[in-house]
Amino acid sequence: QVQLVESGGGLVQAGGSLRLSCAASGRAFSTYAMGWFRQAPGKERELVASISWSGDSSYYADSAKGRFTISRDNAKNTVWLQMNSLKPEDTANYYCAAGRYTLRGFNNNRPDYWGQGTQVTVSS
Repeated sequence: QVQLVESGGGLVQAGGSLRLSCAASGRAFSTYAMGWFRQAPGKERELVASISWSGDSSYYADSAKGRFTISRDNAKNTVWLQMNSLKPEDTANYYCAAGRYTLRGFNNNRPDYWGQGTQVTVSS
């Protein structure tokens, strides 16, 4: 069982930055691929970025490439999403997720665990 708790969301102006954190419980954190999803009102939840269990591989949606960076520290049971050059279209509820998959498997299957979400609002 893994519990995920996100933090770091908030209101920011366009062009600004935010760093989301996801703290995980459980000793098996290092065996899970991790990812950040987001869901805007009226839209489907979408994968933004993911990272392999070891941290040596990552994936970014086209909308996140060049602006967002996902990272993890298995010793701290934490994964982060650094978001720079934020745009109003980045406004959404952001969810941390964990799945016992390879990175490719994580990107193509439903995660095993979800956090409760943290709201990110980017004003123009």
